[in-house]
Amino acid sequence: MNPLHLADLAPAALARQPTVMGRSKDPCNRGRHGSLPVEGAAPTAPVARRFTPNGRAHGCVDRPPASTERRPPSKPIQSHGYAFRQLELTRPGDLAAMPDSTALSQALGDTSATPGASARDGLPSNRARLPVLSLLVIVLPLLLGGCHLARPRTFVPRKGDEIVVAGRMFHTGTRVVTWMDPGGYDAYRVERRFAPIAESGWESTAAAVKALRTPNRYGLRKNGLSDAEIERVRGGGWDLPTLQRVVDQFVLHYDVCGISKSCFNVLHDHRGLSIHFMLDIDGTIYQTLDLKERAWHATTSNDRSVGIEIANMGAYPPADTKPLQDWYQPGPDGQPVITVPERLGDPMLHTPGFVGRPARPTPVTGDIQNTTLVQYDLTPQQYAALIKLTAALCKVFPQITCDYPRDAAGELIPRKLPDEELARFKGVLGHYHIQTNKADPGPALQWPKVINGARRLLGLPALHRDAVRREGRRVKGESSENPST
Repeated sequence: MNPLHLADLAPAALARQPTVMGRSKDPCNRGRHGSLPVEGAAPTAPVARRFTPNGRAHGCVDRPPASTERRPPSKPIQSHGYAFRQLELTRPGDLAAMPDSTALSQALGDTSATPGASARDGLPSNRARLPVLSLLVIVLPLLLGGCHLARPRTFVPRKGDEIVVAGRMFHTGTRVVTWMDPGGYDAYRVERRFAPIAESGWESTAAAVKALRTPNRYGLRKNGLSDAEIERVRGGGWDLPTLQRVVDQFVLHYDVCGISKSCFNVLHDHRGLSIHFMLDIDGTIYQTLDLKERAWHATTSNDRSVGIEIANMGAYPPADTKPLQDWYQPGPDGQPVITVPERLGDPMLHTPGFVGRPARPTPVTGDIQNTTLVQYDLTPQQYAALIKLTAALCKVFPQITCDYPRDAAGELIPRKLPDEELARFKGVLGHYHIQTNKADPGPALQWPKVINGARRLLGLPALHRDAVRREGRRVKGESSENPST
């Protein structure tokens, strides 16, 4: 159950009166179906029972409403005699507010709890109160039991922006398609995703693709855990505090595939690798694994990191930019448009008819690992999604500092970090900060734009303006007047 979309469950009496198998316990049952108010109907006056000397209910009387103010009808969802009210929470840690004792007593039919009610209008004897107290004993544990009180077949809606962390869901504010959703990519599957289904099983795959040496494309995070903790989590028993203690890096890659469909094909079907997230050109984020898993994407940082593959054709030496020419062709206005080659078939973009353009119309030239490279920028949709995901991860994992590797002058370090410095670093970094043979996410990525955007969402101050301007000048063709914050 989504901890950020909690269902506030109460007996249907919270809407009007308790129900049994869809029928009202109100002995009058004046035209109502069960105990649920009819949509758009005028509110009815509360009903009080009269009691005979032996305490039995005898007839009903209408009690005038305490106020003539007309209230809008509530909208509970009826399911097997219970009313469900959805309570949407958008901040981690928010809890559903519980009704106070007076409201709960009124909901369960204890009219003596109504302010201003007299004994003769309420329940005059302990014997009459006994059923109410019995209901309290039964219902209170259910109300306090959290997710366990959900009725069978109750649908808990999602907003479509959630990421899965140790079995729990957290909002990001941007579209996320998980491996459990239609159109998602499932790295837990053993079979190849894009092979003919009759040939996709592991036996056929092991014979056809020699690079795949194991059915699994992911592993278990072990570093920083005791032997007892490893035994506990190896069966899936990760809890969020333990995972928060382990994860302290967010690694950015470009996929050199152009679209997320091709990226998953290469990683899962051919190389036996994995990644937690893929970011397609239309800004859709695909989550392929729970973040508790050790994805295989960044060698020495796998145990401590979350990784994302950004759909982008990558960076090339200035004399070898043919792949960029093939993918970025002039549109009707002369500006470059991302053109997916026909040989790739359906690009499977989540946004129908999407037309992608790089955030900057000209290729960006810069130095990575002391080598000059040329790259087209990400799309604006990718930047918007990446900023929100970065903020969410920095919020969920407090050890991921919302910053990137910078030198003493505040400038981006565009090369591998020394081993000791990499071991100490906690934050957002590129693949090239981890390995000398990597250049992703390339010279075009606007680090200040991503990090300052995420810091703004987190309520943190932006990076120093001078450092941002220096970073803009470091990348050739980037104006110092456009610091990309």
